[in-house]
Amino acid sequence: MYAVIKTGGKQYRVAAGEKIKVEQIAADVGQEIVFDQVLAVGNGTEIKIGTPLVSGATVTVTVLAHGRHDKVHIFKMRRRKHYQKRQGHRQNFTELEISSIAA
Repeated sequence: MYAVIKTGGKQYRVAAGEKIKVEQIAADVGQEIVFDQVLAVGNGTEIKIGTPLVSGATVTVTVLAHGRHDKVHIFKMRRRKHYQKRQGHRQNFTELEISSIAA
């Protein structure tokens, strides 16, 4: 069984037992969270698609860790203008383990 959930402005296809990294969520490590914004639930050949959400469907997850992704390097340059700019960014994330999917 799998589900498509929405969190942090993105959509993720998840199944029980998987680990995913999502945008940072304000929750403690070890805490259980219930996502009720489920867009679709599938089981083999059968699929339920919400309009826009599947009513009564929830996904329970456990917070494993918080961290930061690898640095993304931004380099801007204007040729012949003696202009160079270097910048970096590390995005925060929360690692989740999918405990169960209830449809």
